[in-house]
Amino acid sequence: MAFLFRKFQEAVKTLAKSRTFARDPRQLQFEADMNRLFLYTCYNRLGRDADEADAEEIIDMASKASVTDQQKQVHENIHSQITNFSKSMDELLLPDMMKTNEALESPRQSNVTPRQSGLSFAVGKTSPPTGCPAVPETRPLKRAELSQKLKDLIGYTLDLQPSLVPHKDAGQGLFLVGEAEVGSVIALYPGVIHSPAYYRYIPGYPRVNAYNPYLITRYDSIVINAQPWGSGGETREVWDGLQVPEIRSRVEVTEKGTYQLWKVLSKPLESTRGSGGEVLERRNPLALAHFANHPAKGMVPNVMVCPYDFPLNEKDLRTYIPNVLFGNADEVNMRRFGSFWFKSGGTRKGGSDIPVLKTLVLVATRALCNEEVLLNYRLSNSKRRPAWYTPVDEEEDRRRWG
Repeated sequence: MAFLFRKFQEAVKTLAKSRTFARDPRQLQFEADMNRLFLYTCYNRLGRDADEADAEEIIDMASKASVTDQQKQVHENIHSQITNFSKSMDELLLPDMMKTNEALESPRQSNVTPRQSGLSFAVGKTSPPTGCPAVPETRPLKRAELSQKLKDLIGYTLDLQPSLVPHKDAGQGLFLVGEAEVGSVIALYPGVIHSPAYYRYIPGYPRVNAYNPYLITRYDSIVINAQPWGSGGETREVWDGLQVPEIRSRVEVTEKGTYQLWKVLSKPLESTRGSGGEVLERRNPLALAHFANHPAKGMVPNVMVCPYDFPLNEKDLRTYIPNVLFGNADEVNMRRFGSFWFKSGGTRKGGSDIPVLKTLVLVATRALCNEEVLLNYRLSNSKRRPAWYTPVDEEEDRRRWG
């Protein structure tokens, strides 16, 4: 497998420089990233029994298949992994209905509404949702215990520990515990999903990233705010993204009262949420992608972001997708014309009418074993970047935001 992976690495470098990619810098970088993800996730799907002929066929496909076809295959590969992960979680958490006595003896989980913090108004609602869906009974496992059991099943889990990145703002880092193959989905990016129509409701708008390092943007301009998720919880519960845990930003506050002032400015315009919340598994051990740090100089990233449009008709998997949509789903599909956004008509890309949640996952770019997860942040070089930020590839940063 090591020999085959070297072939894939060579193909990644060669195809990334191909002139068949689009001329637009941003689109070019998107296509290069999708090409890499196609190779990595297909390599993962080959499994340990793959031979050289299988690898050669995938590399050939990567050089010939359209970006749209590669996107579809990447989505299928990611969805397959998410499905297997969800089945493993079900195996650990859902009571065995055949064991009646165990089901009767297991204490039912209580849905205790968390205490609202000073940022609880950040998504435009101050009272608990009404008419919440019922929360099914699950085994009363603590998050740490569930995480260990997941590692025993799939070979790896995640943990938060002091980062090994040598700068004072690194804080807690994300660590993979166990072993994961290249192309594995190792983390899900949790939080509230904002389409361009709802940018103004992101806490701190318009300076949304001033004191919130837990924001991430997809190529299609969807923004995910992971700050309300924090590090998860200890129950399966109805979650609407309203309660924000009292976690201080990793951004250094240098002026007295600045943090408190930001909290006041974070209160958005009056609005209504699109839904009353979703039943989500807050103990999800993989819902920690927002804690991955950017590598310091001399360090190399070992994961990359991958867009994942979760199909909402997959009801059995929904509880393990740690995201909720802000606002009305009808206003999610927006198209950009210059500096303006307009609602796009017609069916979704690819012709499917199945509603989706536009999320992100982290995919391993090499085999990982008991190490810190490092993600290339690709911060825009048109804005002032933090002192600790060292570009992994300045040209990629430029194309990403071109």
